[in-house]
Amino acid sequence: MKAAVLHQYNETLSGDSFVRYEDVPDPRIESPTDVIVRIGGAGVCRTDLHVVEGIWRSKVEVELPYIMGHENAGWVEAMGAAVTGLKIGDPVICHPLVTSGHCLACRRGDDMHAEESRFPGINADGGYAQYLRTGQRSLIKLPKSLAPKDVAPYTDAGLTAYRAAKKASRHLLPGEYAVVIGAGGLGHIGIQVLSVLCAAEIIIVDRSDAALQLAKECGAHHLVKADGNEVERVLELTRGKGAEAVIDFVGEGDAIAKGLAMTRNAGSYYIVGYGGKIDLPTIDMITTEKSIVGNLVGTYPELVELMSLADRGLVRLTTREYKLADANQALLDLHHGKIKGRAVLVP
Repeated sequence: MKAAVLHQYNETLSGDSFVRYEDVPDPRIESPTDVIVRIGGAGVCRTDLHVVEGIWRSKVEVELPYIMGHENAGWVEAMGAAVTGLKIGDPVICHPLVTSGHCLACRRGDDMHAEESRFPGINADGGYAQYLRTGQRSLIKLPKSLAPKDVAPYTDAGLTAYRAAKKASRHLLPGEYAVVIGAGGLGHIGIQVLSVLCAAEIIIVDRSDAALQLAKECGAHHLVKADGNEVERVLELTRGKGAEAVIDFVGEGDAIAKGLAMTRNAGSYYIVGYGGKIDLPTIDMITTEKSIVGNLVGTYPELVELMSLADRGLVRLTTREYKLADANQALLDLHHGKIKGRAVLVP
């Protein structure tokens, strides 16, 4: 099969070629519960750029060369002997984690913290290819209204945004405020989820006019340009108190400090983006009683919930398609901020 393969790390993301488009062996059924998916779409994520940079080397065991791509959807191509409930040709979306389901975390529905797991595109070959090996427990059948290439990024970007927005929505009441920092690939989904799940006023902070326009189209109530005065502007909108919930999809640079400054006392700061550090005096944590909440992708049931919203047209994904052979261009465009929404590779 054809695949876009990562052969070496590039810590500075320099040059114009990160992966090689080449022939590799087709994945094979290795377990009775394995499923081979013919890829219809593979999302291009900022995490992929972090993988190229080598940031994940200390977090997972993986040997180069390997195939990135952890946001995948397609059609069932082949199945192990123990697979039930699926048939060849079924359109499916892949939860990003492959687990056995036997450990206590899995039985509690918290697969992201499974004792044993495989994460295609992170610590195993992923979906920047024509075919992907995954597991039956990871697959959700798609309704006729949703095509694989249109929903692939929901498996990480959408699911991560959904999980964070769902957490925030549980305590947001009418008359309260939610700030979303970053209205790009994840942020534009988070805005829509907040709009569906709660009645809080939604404030978007972004430095890009195009991203702010996308946020407006997705249901944001207030747009704030990240021009250095964004904290003051958010405080003005929230009567000097700050927002009850701040969801930070950037997580690096000065976004963290500003995000915490936008969070009102006893409010919650949800960190989704990464690359930076949280550095706070302990006395500030005590006196403000702010909560800092980490968010790691999401569970299988949450992906089912998100697909239900997408099927009903309540959440829509803005995408830009690239041929699999053009994976380098997609990565470069993402790196240089040229993509509105999410990029998707189509074999």
